[in-house]
Amino acid sequence: MKSMPSTREMRRAFMTGDASYDGVFITAVRTTGIFCRPSCPARKPRPENVEFFATPKEAAFSGYRPCKRCRPLDIAGRGPAWVQKLMHKVERNPTVRLPAGELRRLGVDPARARRYFLKHYGLTFQAWCRSRRLSAAFLRIQEGATVSDAMSEAGFSSESGFRTAFERVFGATPTAARARDAIHLDWLETPVGPLVAGATNDTVCLLEFSDRRMLEAQLQTLKRRFQTTLVPGTNRVLRTLRKQLAEYFAGKRSDFDLPLDYRGTPFQEKVWQALLTIPYGQTWSYRDLASAIGDARACRAVGTANGMNRIAIVIPCHRVVNASGELGGYGGGVWRKKFLLDLENGQASLPGS
Repeated sequence: MKSMPSTREMRRAFMTGDASYDGVFITAVRTTGIFCRPSCPARKPRPENVEFFATPKEAAFSGYRPCKRCRPLDIAGRGPAWVQKLMHKVERNPTVRLPAGELRRLGVDPARARRYFLKHYGLTFQAWCRSRRLSAAFLRIQEGATVSDAMSEAGFSSESGFRTAFERVFGATPTAARARDAIHLDWLETPVGPLVAGATNDTVCLLEFSDRRMLEAQLQTLKRRFQTTLVPGTNRVLRTLRKQLAEYFAGKRSDFDLPLDYRGTPFQEKVWQALLTIPYGQTWSYRDLASAIGDARACRAVGTANGMNRIAIVIPCHRVVNASGELGGYGGGVWRKKFLLDLENGQASLPGS
């Protein structure tokens, strides 16, 4: 809660419907059992019936359900309007500089921008902008651009400053980067909340729910397994993943056609490979999964490996249930597991509907 605004500030923002606070905190109403984004257009409750949370996950864990009108589960993926405005400005012109004075001119409080980007991306807004510029430079160098051209296009005026920043992020000089790869991370909005997606230039290696407790550990595992760096950005593989996920959630795709890289222990990789054979619309028990890898007694170990899957949905660990037919656990939350299984059986409805 330390990164959240004061209770007084949050109460004022909620009661006035201030959309600039969307994504900064979540409001829950005790009398209705519903949680909302600050800009929710629904009738405002009495102040004493309101409590505040940092994330939709915290509100859900406290027993609240998402509002049907403002759909707060969507917000982390898309971001409030002021965040979208900043991100679009950077995407259109990666070299643009947005210091505190320029942010204020755009109607954005620099402290709020810093707080939001730290919370959702692990970087201050200025560090996020710098990472985007370096990511673009990395791709241009790999495409064959000269270091000088990449530096200029990324908006760096000092070659020494560019080389120092580049090597700090990528662990290699700009020239050596031609032979290296990086994992690009992007946020994908879905009906079950935002997903963090990661891909090299050739393969998908991460698809994880942004509010999962294990996300930070998964990112560290990626860096260790791939011996490379993680940078914000997108590439051809991530754009294909975004398109295929949209088709999946629209009920128009039952199989993903994507190159995957799911490095793990030999046992984990064996389990994840078996998960890929579970047909769309069907479920297996943990014993079924253990039998598929040739050891029906390994149910517990299979369950652990299943939970360590780093590529959710595409590697369908949600299709594994208890022998009794009950859903069992799921890293993204049982409600998401139910949604995905209902979707694959043509019975899904949006969360909160």
